[in-house]
Amino acid sequence: MRIIDTLVVGAGVIGLSVARRFSIYGHETIVIDGEEAFGTWTSARNSEVIHAGLYYPPGSLKAALCMQGRELLYRYCSDRGVPHRRTGKVIFAADAAQAAGLDAILATAAAAGVDDLRRLDAREAAALEPELRCHAALLSPSTGIVDSHGLMTALLGEATAHGAIFAARSRATRLTRHRDGWGVHIDGEAEPTLVARRVVNAGGLAAHRLARATEGLAAEHVPDIRYARGVYFTYAGKVPFRHLVYPVPVPGGLGTHLTLDMAGMARFGPDVEWIDAVDYSVDPARGARFLAAARLIWPGIDPDRLQPGYAGIRPKIGGPDAPVADFRIDGPERHGLPGLVNLFGIESPGLTASLAIADLVAARLEAGASGG
Repeated sequence: MRIIDTLVVGAGVIGLSVARRFSIYGHETIVIDGEEAFGTWTSARNSEVIHAGLYYPPGSLKAALCMQGRELLYRYCSDRGVPHRRTGKVIFAADAAQAAGLDAILATAAAAGVDDLRRLDAREAAALEPELRCHAALLSPSTGIVDSHGLMTALLGEATAHGAIFAARSRATRLTRHRDGWGVHIDGEAEPTLVARRVVNAGGLAAHRLARATEGLAAEHVPDIRYARGVYFTYAGKVPFRHLVYPVPVPGGLGTHLTLDMAGMARFGPDVEWIDAVDYSVDPARGARFLAAARLIWPGIDPDRLQPGYAGIRPKIGGPDAPVADFRIDGPERHGLPGLVNLFGIESPGLTASLAIADLVAARLEAGASGG
C-alpha cells in the first residue's frame, strides 16, 4: 500500500493553500476532492472579498488570521499575477439609530490592530460615493477583491510544480488508524486506498462528516455544523460605485452588500437563510427583498436590471441563536491524535486568511510531531 507524507481532503482555497504549503517544503502531498474540479463549493460561491479584519473579536483566530492572511494574500497575488484590486470599502449607517453599529466596528477593528479605518460623515461619504445616501460611514482602504478562481489556479499550479498531485472525484469517507499514519478510505471502500502520515481535513461543508468517521476521534471534538445559505443577485449593467458598499452587519452575516468583480460588474448579497441540506438554488421570488436592500445602497437602481445570480453556503458552528463562532483548527494539541488536523467553521474571512491558515495547520502538525 502506498504511503505518502500528507493528504489534504478538500480542494477549495483552504485545501489548496495547505497543499501548496506542504509541497513547497518538500512533502509528498496529494489533495483530493469528491467533485470533478477544484474549488466548486464555498470557495467559488462567495463575494471574493479580501477582508481588512474589521469585525472579528481581538484574540480570535478569525482576527489574527485575517490580518496575517490579508497581507500574505496581497503579496501572493502581486507576485504571481493573480487578478486583484484594493478597492476599499464603505460601511454605512442608513440613519442615526445605526450609528452605534459603526462605533462598535471601529472599536473592534482598532482592538484587533486595524489602524487605517476612518470615520466619515454624510458629506464625506457622498464625496466618495455620490449615489449613496447615509447618515455616517466608515472607510476601509485595505479591503479589496480577488479573482478566486485565478487564486486557486495559482495555488494548485504552484503545488503541482513542487510535486503535489490533485485527484478529483475522490471522496474520503473514513480514516482509520495505521502503524504508519492514517488509512484513507475513498468512496466507501472497505480497505484504505493509501496511508498518509498526515491528514488535513479541509472538507468545508463536509468536514464534520469525515471527522465523525475518523477512528479514535472522540465525539466531543466534532462540532455540530449548520448550513447558512447566502443568495446573490447580480446587476446587468454598469454601476456608479468604485468601492464595495456594506451596511451595518446583521445577525449571521455582514448584511446584503454591494461588491464588484474584477470586470467592475456588481452583485448584491448575500442574505442569510438557515437550511438543513446543501442546496444552491436561487428563488427569483426573493428579488423584491433584494431590491429593497439594494435601494438602501443605491436609491436610483434600475429594478429591471437586478436578476437572480447564485448562492453560497457558509459552514457555521452553531445555529442562528448561537454566538458567532471562531474558526476551529483542531490539531493534536486539542484531540490527541498525531498527524491529524480538522478544520471546522471556515467561513468568511476564510478566503482572505487562506495562506495564514495553511501556515498554522503546518505549525500544529509540526508541534504535534515533536510532542510540543
